[in-house]
Amino acid sequence: MFIVVWQFEIAEEKVAAFEAAYGPEGAWAQLFHGSPEYHGTELLRDAYVPGAYLTIDRWTSEEAYRNFRKEHDAAYEALDRQSDALTARETRVGAYTA
Repeated sequence: MFIVVWQFEIAEEKVAAFEAAYGPEGAWAQLFHGSPEYHGTELLRDAYVPGAYLTIDRWTSEEAYRNFRKEHDAAYEALDRQSDALTARETRVGAYTA
């Protein structure tokens, strides 16, 4: 299993739109579902810090993730630009194997 973790800071007025886009059925997950090797997304909201979130995306392998990115680069970049307005800060925490 290959896992990619992102951290986000979201302004209060954009929380609902962010959760809709980045949640397990959101626009990002819908894009990732283009690969049978994508195994889902978790959206975690910090219990103590308002507007703080993590996403956890699961893939069969690093190779599967890299192949998806290569094959869907234009769609990924377009959605990334569209999603920029929802986040105050976005940081890739890391990519992990399990």
